[in-house]
Amino acid sequence: MAQQSAAAGRTAEPAGPRSPESGGLPDISDIDLSENEFWARPLTERHADFARLRSHPPQFFAEPDMGPLPPGPGYYALVNHADVAEAGREPGVFASQPSAISIPDMPQDFAEYFGSLINLDDPRHARLRRVVSRGFTPRMLARLQEDVERHAARIVDNLLGTGPCDFVSQVAARLPLVVICEMMGIPEDRHEEVLANSNVVLAGNDADYLGSDAETAMARLLEAGENLSRLLAELAAQRRAEPTSDLTSALVNANVDGESMTDQEVGSFFILLAVAGNETTRNAISHGLRLLTEYPEQRELWWSDFEGHAPAAVEEIVRYASPVVWMRRTLTRDYEMNGHTFREGDKAVLYYASANRDAAVFDDPDTFDIARKPNPHLGFGGPGPHFCLGAHLARREITVMFRELHRRVPGIRAAAPPRRLASNFVNGIKSLPCEF
Repeated sequence: MAQQSAAAGRTAEPAGPRSPESGGLPDISDIDLSENEFWARPLTERHADFARLRSHPPQFFAEPDMGPLPPGPGYYALVNHADVAEAGREPGVFASQPSAISIPDMPQDFAEYFGSLINLDDPRHARLRRVVSRGFTPRMLARLQEDVERHAARIVDNLLGTGPCDFVSQVAARLPLVVICEMMGIPEDRHEEVLANSNVVLAGNDADYLGSDAETAMARLLEAGENLSRLLAELAAQRRAEPTSDLTSALVNANVDGESMTDQEVGSFFILLAVAGNETTRNAISHGLRLLTEYPEQRELWWSDFEGHAPAAVEEIVRYASPVVWMRRTLTRDYEMNGHTFREGDKAVLYYASANRDAAVFDDPDTFDIARKPNPHLGFGGPGPHFCLGAHLARREITVMFRELHRRVPGIRAAAPPRRLASNFVNGIKSLPCEF
């Protein structure tokens, strides 16, 4: 979608004082996080700009143009680790409603349709999370371990049969897709439908998925959401009549302390699960191969003791790649943070990708280091009630996929630069040629 140009550090809007330029601080007047051009630049340049922004108090930006959505008053960019973490720990102040996944305000039903519990605050958020968390308990995840390993082995079987190929479509996208679909009980002949529609929902501004104009993009987005919701509605009706052991059965027949989910809530949760659980994990795996290719000494270190280095290596991939770039919050009251007074109603965008490169927290933050400890990254959303529900599953999938590659295709590497998704929300890779 087209986005409007805006200068950083605006002073005309009424949402609070702007940080003055002062001697010794790097100039940031050329940085505009609302421009498509910023997000099309190389990752190294973007992170250099975020480093400059971290030298200043929260900066104000005009909102991106989202076509049919009405223009909003603008937003503050939270780019320091301490600020992003504090906002996460204060959900009563930094609220997820009315929307956490769009900087402009979306209609409430639209926000809930595509965001599910991500766009909700307590007590409703807590109620839904209690119900859906039944599918993500340690016991449930332990039962999935064998399934994840079996699917990873089959994916590598196919990879070896195919030979050099697109790593994203043949490997990285396969594992989270099949795991999520099997968790929900989606038939195998519908898996590609789930993948195609989830790609559209998280397409950002990418014309390959959304077309070249805002009206077409909105129509395709709604169609993709409706397709996923309709698929789950059909399955939910079957599971009410004939429950099985899958997550859909657990959700539609759940009664936790007298609480259950409506059809709309189940459908919205599936959209969230299909999109967040598929896209973010596949991008972490894709970035993982890219990083191990660009940093062969890190590959050698990991491969020398896979199990010993795996936990830290997975955390470093998530930190360095930051598959989810940001989430939005809205101030429920006036609040002081980092020398700045936020006002009730202000919008704050939490840039996890910037927080994860903050030199105040991470030594040599632009260095990919699989032995990094400690590693308090915010790649799964940071502290607070919105910490990623599927973080443990994502870690497991990433670990198992690279374990299988290490065991059977240890020389696999990226054969060319990745084709990146045109998005300011997801640090996505559309394709990545691999060779071995």
